[in-house]
Amino acid sequence: MAVDDARDDERGGPDQPASLVPKRTKSRGRAVFPRPRGEPQPYAEPAAGRRKRHGGLDATRAMRAFTGYVAERIAATAPRVPVRDLAALHAQFPGLGTEQIADRLVSAAMKGSATVGAGVGAAAMLPASPAVPAELGSELVGVALVELKLIAELHEVYGRRPPGNSRQRAAAYLGAWASERGIDVVRLATVNAAFGGGLKRALRQRLLKRTVRNLPNLAPFMVGAAVGAVLNRRDTKALAAKIRKDLRAQGGSAAELPAVR
Repeated sequence: MAVDDARDDERGGPDQPASLVPKRTKSRGRAVFPRPRGEPQPYAEPAAGRRKRHGGLDATRAMRAFTGYVAERIAATAPRVPVRDLAALHAQFPGLGTEQIADRLVSAAMKGSATVGAGVGAAAMLPASPAVPAELGSELVGVALVELKLIAELHEVYGRRPPGNSRQRAAAYLGAWASERGIDVVRLATVNAAFGGGLKRALRQRLLKRTVRNLPNLAPFMVGAAVGAVLNRRDTKALAAKIRKDLRAQGGSAAELPAVR
């Protein structure tokens, strides 16, 4: 009995304070100290928060890559957009003045961009559309080319064709499309700015705005075709109004334009 009592004293009774000797775990064999009461637990970011944060970064990178790719496609195709010069426009619209021809050009461009938006919106109405990014990219490129042609021909009608060859003029029209402003051919800085490294950045910014605006129209089970057509028509009309306002303010005579080279 004395031996048992001595062992009980060594182990400690139920009311005896907890020992300060660290306990050892079986798995890692290292000391584990009890955490004092009231001490805050170390912060650990929830797994859902980590997924959301990293997912947001991935989405930003994906959007940047997407708009960069679309901007490259537009820039590569822009010099090949067929543009009618002033003589061809007068031949197609005989007897019409500057504003009347401009009205016809804007009306045709609005129909063209609406057709592109309707086609992409209808494709997005399918129950499962894995090609939505491709459809959206095609819409952005298609509408941009329609509006670039409009911008170029409005500059012809108002006698404000920028200087340079076809590739240089295409770059100037791209700058006008990205900034939604007419080209001031008198102030050469506005034309030369289109040739700098800022052009692609401006294109990406414009495309980003259009992409964010177009995304809700691509959601399934929505009236994507109708909405896409209406919004594209509205945007093209607004762009044309800004360009025409700038070109009217610059004055000049369309009759002074030389033949296109």
